[in-house]
Amino acid sequence: MAVVGAGFGGLGMAIEMKRAGMDDFVVLERGEDVGGTWFANTYPGCQCDIPSNLYSFSFARKADWPRAYPLQQDILDYLRDCAERFGVMPHTHLGCELLEAEWDAGAARWRIETSRGEVSARVLVAAPGLLSDPKLPRIPGIDRFEGTAFHTAAWNHDHDLSGERVALVGTGATAVQVAPRIREKVRRLYVFQRTPGWVVPHVDKPIGPRRQRLYARFPAAQTLARAGIYGLRETFAAGMTRNPSLLKGMEAYARLNLRLQVHDPEMRRRLTPDYAFGCKRMLLSSEWYPTLTAPNVELIPAGVEEVRPHSVVAHGAEREVDAIVFATGFAPSEPPLARHLRGTDGRTLAEVWAGSPRAYLGTTVSGFPNLFLLYGPNVNLGHSSIVYMLESQVRYVMGALETMRGGALEVRPEVQDAYNAEVQEQLARSVWNTGGCGSWYLDRNGINSIMWPSYTFEFRRRTRRFDPAEYREPPLEDAADLALEHGDVLGGDAAGAL
Repeated sequence: MAVVGAGFGGLGMAIEMKRAGMDDFVVLERGEDVGGTWFANTYPGCQCDIPSNLYSFSFARKADWPRAYPLQQDILDYLRDCAERFGVMPHTHLGCELLEAEWDAGAARWRIETSRGEVSARVLVAAPGLLSDPKLPRIPGIDRFEGTAFHTAAWNHDHDLSGERVALVGTGATAVQVAPRIREKVRRLYVFQRTPGWVVPHVDKPIGPRRQRLYARFPAAQTLARAGIYGLRETFAAGMTRNPSLLKGMEAYARLNLRLQVHDPEMRRRLTPDYAFGCKRMLLSSEWYPTLTAPNVELIPAGVEEVRPHSVVAHGAEREVDAIVFATGFAPSEPPLARHLRGTDGRTLAEVWAGSPRAYLGTTVSGFPNLFLLYGPNVNLGHSSIVYMLESQVRYVMGALETMRGGALEVRPEVQDAYNAEVQEQLARSVWNTGGCGSWYLDRNGINSIMWPSYTFEFRRRTRRFDPAEYREPPLEDAADLALEHGDVLGGDAAGAL
């Protein structure tokens, strides 16, 4: 087996295989360390917006989280520890990027070309994550800019922003973390906002040694705390997926937060969204509004129209800047890896999807035998921990491996179609589809191919058991021809030149 990606999904899959006594697998990670998005994103203030106790593997609790909401470095350290503790590192090839992968019907295997050689595997698990490839806006003149420009997902730590005039493009979840961290060091900060977000105070706080000792000595106490956080978070699902009017209380809370922190009526107008609470991701910050009202910060309620060698143009005005920081997010409905996976008919996954990703249970795709996606289509959440969803998927894949027993399976197209029709019918009433906003949850065809339309425990229920009746054996080439063509080089589950 080959696993692509060493973030929560890939490591979770590898660890589960090790726990089951399976050793014939490799993990292919293009980065220089494990951690996925938490290795790649190192911008100032980088932090998870899900509580620490919930944003971790259920089988690898961490008693000494230093904060209620984990910082990037804390999560990275945790994932490194998990990889070492569960014996995954010997299987992991760092700096190894998947370039192409094609299903070989004759061999009933995936032939994989990587930046470090070739490998073949009976099963391919793709776990690249949704937030791994930054999205840069196409702004006229950006190539002529003579200052420094970079995306938050590729933060330029060699460049010191101190004393500079900085343009921050974007006002989403990343921007509200970055801006407060750089505001005090820059001479001038211009924040370019196309659409404001709903912001509620962040209740993050340090976790003291007394609480850490309690969790270490009495794991049941941490289990209880985790269950409480999980249950509280699940209460948001009803409003997000079934009845958006249930979120009116949170919207009123966000409006009050804005009124208490921003006293200028015109500034409040610029910062008040015109869409329903929850349509875009809720922003957690107690520093965002104070940052925007600081003397050296200017909020421009428009996107950048043009970049010139030493300035940016927006809203009819030109502002000289020394650096541009793009906090413009990612393109999860157009995952780059999909352009490099070819199925039974020779088409890539991106060609099959045509801009609208779809899969069965967000995990398997018709026409792509023995391919399993972790964090696939319609698995993302607006209220809880993706780690819970990933563990559900991993258990489903383990059930598939037990069923396959050396064979090949692909989901029946009618099963996949019926499932996706059901998902889209449920999403039609969700706040993401009806809330009046344009978000990255909607793909270029206007379809919500990202969000899960129900409670997380419902997804766990549906993935609890692998049903072979929903799958079929893909067509294979003549076995005799296979033996003559390939000989013995494909012995084992994962083989190749790595």
